[in-house]
Amino acid sequence: MVNKPRRRKQSGHAKTYLIVGLIVILGISSASYAYVAGVGPFSRECATLTTAVPASSLLYAQVNTSEGSFVVELFSSLTPKTVTNFVNLVNEGFYDNLTWHRIQPGFVIQTGDPSTRNGGGNRSTWGQDSSNVSIPFEYSSYLRNCKYSLGMASTGAGVGGTSQFYINLANNLSLDKSYAVFGQVVSGQSVVQALGSVPVETVGGQDEPVTPVLVTSIVMVSSP
Repeated sequence: MVNKPRRRKQSGHAKTYLIVGLIVILGISSASYAYVAGVGPFSRECATLTTAVPASSLLYAQVNTSEGSFVVELFSSLTPKTVTNFVNLVNEGFYDNLTWHRIQPGFVIQTGDPSTRNGGGNRSTWGQDSSNVSIPFEYSSYLRNCKYSLGMASTGAGVGGTSQFYINLANNLSLDKSYAVFGQVVSGQSVVQALGSVPVETVGGQDEPVTPVLVTSIVMVSSP
């Protein structure tokens, strides 16, 4: 007769080890998920950001430009004041025909100065004007200045913004904690690159397009 092994009664120490083991396994699993998802302290430097945001809170806007169109995803649950301000300006038509007044190849493109409408105004002061509504600095550790992310421009690090925003053309992680990200480009990235590749010249201390390139309009859309 073959004796079948029997389950031995576990001692108090054995139970403790079992519980600790389960906690460790669950912790490793959670950490692995956070890493793969691109969120939390184990995030890859520039993984996709949407896994950190509830899908029900995502908003989308289509940015139409003189170089084509692209769609941005807005993180309203993580940066509610910033996104609300942006959407309000979009619905008012504030951004229609504004110039991408700052273009630094390999770094950022920037718009949102009302004095640049239709490529006009004093080019030496482009980038110095904005809307009359100010918002606080909204920083989220989940949202980093990765390539194609949107951030609020401001007068200094950690300062709230108004209407000007930028799009990163590269992973600019040195901007983290100083300039707040509130969205990312989810389609039409080639258009962003086209905008960031137009000929520029230095005017008033910043790189501006030789021939103005415009945000012809921005409209809210239901999906990418």
